[in-house]
Amino acid sequence: MTRTLRALARILHDFALGRRDEAEAKRVVIYGAGQAGGTLFREIRSNPRLAYDVRGFVDDNRAKAATHIHLVPVLGAGCDLTAIAARYSIDEVLIAIPSASGLQMTAIVERCRDAGLPCKTIPSLGELIERDHLAAQIRDVAVEDLLSRIPISLDASALRARIERAVVVVTGAAGSIGSEICRQVARFGPLSIVGFDAAETPLFHLEREMRAAFPQVPFHPEIGNVQNSARLSEVFEAYGPSILYHAAAYKHVPMMESSLFEAAENNILGTANVAAAAAGYGIDDFVMISSDKAVRPANIMGLTKRIAEMIVSSLQSGSTRSVSVRFGNVLGSNGSVVPIFKEQIAAGGPVTVTHPDMQRYFMTIPEAVQLVLQASTMGKGGEIFVLDMGQPVKIVDLARNLILLSGLRPDEDIKIEFTGVRPGEKLYEELSAHPEEMLPTFHEKIKVFAGASVPAEKLREELEAVRRLCALRDARGLVLRLKELVPDYSPSSDILRSVWAEPTGIAALPTARGLKAAEALDR
Repeated sequence: MTRTLRALARILHDFALGRRDEAEAKRVVIYGAGQAGGTLFREIRSNPRLAYDVRGFVDDNRAKAATHIHLVPVLGAGCDLTAIAARYSIDEVLIAIPSASGLQMTAIVERCRDAGLPCKTIPSLGELIERDHLAAQIRDVAVEDLLSRIPISLDASALRARIERAVVVVTGAAGSIGSEICRQVARFGPLSIVGFDAAETPLFHLEREMRAAFPQVPFHPEIGNVQNSARLSEVFEAYGPSILYHAAAYKHVPMMESSLFEAAENNILGTANVAAAAAGYGIDDFVMISSDKAVRPANIMGLTKRIAEMIVSSLQSGSTRSVSVRFGNVLGSNGSVVPIFKEQIAAGGPVTVTHPDMQRYFMTIPEAVQLVLQASTMGKGGEIFVLDMGQPVKIVDLARNLILLSGLRPDEDIKIEFTGVRPGEKLYEELSAHPEEMLPTFHEKIKVFAGASVPAEKLREELEAVRRLCALRDARGLVLRLKELVPDYSPSSDILRSVWAEPTGIAALPTARGLKAAEALDR
C-alpha cells in the first residue's frame, strides 16, 4: 500500500511539474511508446524548463492503441497523425525510436510531413551518449537517420591502451575527418594533440573548440604544409609524437582533374614526406586516410590516393607501423553533396544530381573515424584496412530525403535536375578490385586488403621521377609515369584531351620530357 501511495505521489508530482507554463510549451506527441519513449516522457515531465507539453504517444504497434504510458494515452498509429494533430492541436512530433532503421525513419518523417508537423528525434543506438538523459539529446532529424546503418561496437580498451598518455599529431586537422579525429582521440586521454594544417582560419576555430570541449587535453595548432619536409621536421622535433594520423589531402574529384601537379605534389609527394618524417622521428603508429576512389581509379584524386597507399605499404622503416584505412564518402564533409543540396533547397531549387543511377557508399563522419581509430590498433604494418560501408546509396535518393527533411515534397515543391556525369566520376565506387583479396579481421566492419605491394627501392625511384616531372610541369610524362605505376588507372576523357591536346595551357607545356613522351606516343 505504501509503495502504491508513493508511486501515485510521484506521478502526481511529475504531472504537476509538466503542467507549469503550459501556455508557452509546445504541444507534442512522442512517436514511439517503448522504453525510450517512456524515458523521454519522464524527463520532460520532471524538468519544467523543457518547453514541451506531451499530449500523448503515437505507436505503429496496434496492440498499444488505447493503452497508457505513465497515465498518458497512446493516441493512435503514425497513419493517424493528421487526425491526431487536428484534434489535439499538436505543434511537433518527438521521435523516440533509437533502434529504427533508415527505412522506418523515412516512413515516419513522411507521415509527419503529410500531417504538416515538424519533427525532432533522439540519436540512434550507436550515437546515444547516455541512455537516461534523452531529453538533452533531442535534435533535428538528419539525413544520416534515414540511412540504414548498424551501430558500431569498438574495443575501447585497445584504443585507450594505444592513445592514453601519447602525443598525437593529426595532419589536415582542420578538415572534416581530421577535426573529428582530434575530437575522438581527445576522449581517450592523450598527453597532447598537435593539429597540423595549412588552413589558418579553420585551424583557429578548431583550437577554440578543442580548448572548450577538452580543457584537460593540451591542443597545439601548427600551421604547415605536408609538402614542406623542413616544417614537418620542426613540428615532430618540437613535440616528439608517437602516433600520427595523416588526413591531409586534396579530395575534390573534378577539381583535381584540372590540377594534376597539385594533386601529385600534395597527395603523393606530401604523403612520402610525412611517411619519411614518421620513420625518421621514430613515430610508433602512422595511419593514412585513404579513399574508395583508389580502387581501379578513374580520376586523378583516386590515382594519387592509390599511390599514397603504395607508399605507406612499401616504405616501412624501423619501428614505425604504417597502415592505410580506405573508406567511401562521409556525410556532411567539406565539399560533399549534402551541404550543396541544402543550399539548393534553401534557394528554392532545383537540386542538381549528375545521373539518376549515380550511387556512393556513405558513412557519418563519427562512424568513419571510430573505425579508423579501431583499425589503427590492428596489423603489423603495411596493411590497407577497408571499412565496411554498408549498402551503396543512390545520390538521387539522398536528394529526395533532404528535400523531405526540409518539410517539402520532392519533384513537386523542389525539382530535381540531372546535369550529367562530371570529369573523372564513376557511376559507382568499389572498395576493392577483387573481393577475394579482402580478408577478415576480428572486427566485423573492418577488412584487410591483401594485394601485392611495390618494392621499396622501385617506389623510391618512381617518387623521384614524379618529383622531377612535377618540377618540369610535364603533364604528359607525369600521367604516363603514374599509369605505369597503377596499370588499372583509366584516365578520364578530360585528362586525355588536356594532356594530349594542342599546346594550349599549362597541361600541355612543351617541356623536354613532354616532347620526348609525345614522340614516343606518335611512333
